Amino acid sequence: MKIGVVGVGYVGLVTGACLADLGNDIICVDIDKKKINNLKKGMLPIFEPGLEELLKRNKKRIKFTSILREGIQKSDIIFIAVGTPPKENGEADLTFVKNVAKGIGKYINGYKIIIDKSTVPVGMGDIIASIINSNMKKKYQFDVVSCPEFLREGSAIHDFMNPDRIVIGISKKEVGNKVAEIFKPLNTKIIITDIRSAEMIKYASNSFLATKISFINEIANICERVGANVKVVAEVAGLDKRIGGLFLEAGAGFGGSCFPKDVSALINIAKHEDYEPLILKAVMETNKLQRKNIFNKIKQILGTIEGRQIGVLGIAFKPNTDDIRDAVSIDIINLLLQKGCNVKAFDPAAMENAKKVLKGVHFCKDIYSVAEDSECLVILTEWNEFKEADLNKIKKLMKNPAIVDGRNIYDPKFVKKLGFKYIGIGRN
Repeated sequence: MKIGVVGVGYVGLVTGACLADLGNDIICVDIDKKKINNLKKGMLPIFEPGLEELLKRNKKRIKFTSILREGIQKSDIIFIAVGTPPKENGEADLTFVKNVAKGIGKYINGYKIIIDKSTVPVGMGDIIASIINSNMKKKYQFDVVSCPEFLREGSAIHDFMNPDRIVIGISKKEVGNKVAEIFKPLNTKIIITDIRSAEMIKYASNSFLATKISFINEIANICERVGANVKVVAEVAGLDKRIGGLFLEAGAGFGGSCFPKDVSALINIAKHEDYEPLILKAVMETNKLQRKNIFNKIKQILGTIEGRQIGVLGIAFKPNTDDIRDAVSIDIINLLLQKGCNVKAFDPAAMENAKKVLKGVHFCKDIYSVAEDSECLVILTEWNEFKEADLNKIKKLMKNPAIVDGRNIYDPKFVKKLGFKYIGIGRN
């Protein structure tokens, strides 16, 4: 099939690369000429394990362009995969999606299937269709489809190729069957439903996962006060098939480009319909409080923090990505800087992105450079290399051997036995 993908961010670039690997001819479009030129040279705009190899393997099937007309007119199926960042009030900013729809209307040259992969409010399918119609100079037939993505940064290629399900929202059954053909090689359950339900599924899924994280963090905070171990509590609770163990990892809270944005957007969708979503609001509030909780643990382990040297391990919102959007680390580091702390930091992938938004931080080359002369190490991303670090060496390098483990990557008893002061999440 001839497929166009508009947007070369985490979703669009992975989608294009994986669809090419399934044997399709792909043309990826983005208005950012620098991104496109770099991609033509094999330079990726994002860090995603396995993506570079996938693009190299399928370079004959993938073309990159900054000319939207080319992507639309040379494709039979067009995926919209542009960002929908949050506005200040939490609503999804639909500017990029609407601009793509205008472009499709302007340049359409025959029947097209337009597949919305961007996370958009319920009803956006109708808006996209209306914008396309109003921008067409010559009337052509087209169909709009919703196909929400469920990719996790850091394992996006695996998730695309091994999905739990494919959701296709349509208004015509024959269109759904045609879109389903794209994904049949993935050999998974394909659910064909109406467009509005498909749009809602994405928000419902992400909001539920965010709820699980906020829930287990609240349980962790109670565990600390009653002397229980949240690791054990979560493990045993997760054995119940009705609950499941995934996303029951207590820590510093969730961040990234999806959960905070999508929960906030769903809250706003509900409010527009005159409904007060109390659980969703509590999920967001609990997550904010968890970041403050990490900061308070640093104060607890050090006493006074003004002028102290703090080492931060992990800036990306999760391991195996360089994404720092709404990362816990940004809030924690800024709080430390406001209190007059000297902050050193290291992340295996997110350093360049961090340097753009964090001023006054000393970025180090590795874990041990961060540890040197630091009075407290704060773990904010659970990278494997942090788990495997030489703690004896770290202890010798530190001015004061103290660890606030915001991701529970270390065994408290083992670390304390080595001579560290240690505070984790939900464990004594």
